[in-house]
Amino acid sequence: MFIRLTPDISVAPQIAPADCVTAKAQGFTAIVNNRPDGEAPGQPTAAEMRSAAEAAGLRYADIPVDHTGLGMAQVEAMAAELAAAGGPVLAFCRSGTRSTNLWALAAALGGTDPANIIAAAAAGGYDVSGMLPTLQRLSGNP
Repeated sequence: MFIRLTPDISVAPQIAPADCVTAKAQGFTAIVNNRPDGEAPGQPTAAEMRSAAEAAGLRYADIPVDHTGLGMAQVEAMAAELAAAGGPVLAFCRSGTRSTNLWALAAALGGTDPANIIAAAAAGGYDVSGMLPTLQRLSGNP
């Protein structure tokens, strides 16, 4: 269910509050929710996810990405969460795609080589190659 992109980041489709205990048992230190509340009927709210994550002993961040896309504030917030987590992070959204895209941009902002970002995403089943020019610009690595 959790798709490991690198030793420090995994992504997933929507998780349930009970999955926080599993995430903790698998060594994650933080959960990042990239899904806005109310996107689909029946999805857990950010408050429910925060409560479950914290009860499991995990750091929690809510960085929603909605249909309008994502901006630098979200990229910077994701980069900050990855840096502050102190261990592996599990990010989730509806399918894992938004979480992967946001991680890719945050990793590039942190200087990770775009080729390594694209390869890690591809190994997890996600294609971020269309973001190459942006990844290059953010990473300073053409």
